Amino acid sequence: MKTVKTITEVREQVRQWRKEGLTVGFVPTMGYLHEGHASLIDNSKRDNDRTVISVFVNPMQFAPTEDLESYPRDIEHDKALAESHGCDMIFNPEPEEMYSENFSSFVDMTVLTENLCGISRPIHFRGVCTVVNKLFNIVKPDKAYFGKKDAQQLAVIRHMVNDLNMDIEVIGCPIVRENDGLAKSSRNTYLNGEERQSALILSQALEFGKALIKSGEKNTAEIISAIENKIKTQPLARIDYVKIVDSETMQDIATLDRNALCAIAVYIGRTRLIDNFFTEDIL
Repeated sequence: MKTVKTITEVREQVRQWRKEGLTVGFVPTMGYLHEGHASLIDNSKRDNDRTVISVFVNPMQFAPTEDLESYPRDIEHDKALAESHGCDMIFNPEPEEMYSENFSSFVDMTVLTENLCGISRPIHFRGVCTVVNKLFNIVKPDKAYFGKKDAQQLAVIRHMVNDLNMDIEVIGCPIVRENDGLAKSSRNTYLNGEERQSALILSQALEFGKALIKSGEKNTAEIISAIENKIKTQPLARIDYVKIVDSETMQDIATLDRNALCAIAVYIGRTRLIDNFFTEDIL
């Protein structure tokens, strides 16, 4: 496995693989890799001849008040995990490699980015779309892999790929969880012992919502209220949102009469965590 820092190096290597008739899978990450990222690498290795991952904490998707500087970084750990799962190349650029001094081009989107995380993080998805577009242009993969924990991001990227006629297959992979149900996240490292235990309320509340749906409840307001009330039993939890939306448009729905996403964002102390489920996966 090689680690490269420049766009030129990535393109030269991918060009060589293409000459050999090899397919390329791609896993974009912000690093501090965990088992969730490893599962994406494993899926790419299964489907493709070569796998590239990017490790880049993208400054464009962080607001001034967010955790850009404190976001966890450990490239040596990332190299070891990626190599152990058969990754062929890590692209680990510096911000100035991705964004020149006079950078002024952005990829923006309406509708899908205006709900859920887009409400409290209004610049976030412009940064995501711009950097993913750039990474796709640099790596030119056949397939790209994203986790379903970031369900809105997955929907946004799929829509962007379709809108811009990109010749890339976007593949969503299941959420990977700790044994006690907490969704794997690089931000879990922010949690102290008490907060880590409190964070279990996210998956517990979603399980409560799933049970209601399986029992036949279709009124989304009732399901949302039940999930919110469950979360509020945990003193360290502060709700950002609990929503049920159309799984394609990310718009609120009143009745479960189509495939839907139930998504939550909750602060545990100062750490914002997200989790979700798709109704099609439980019915």
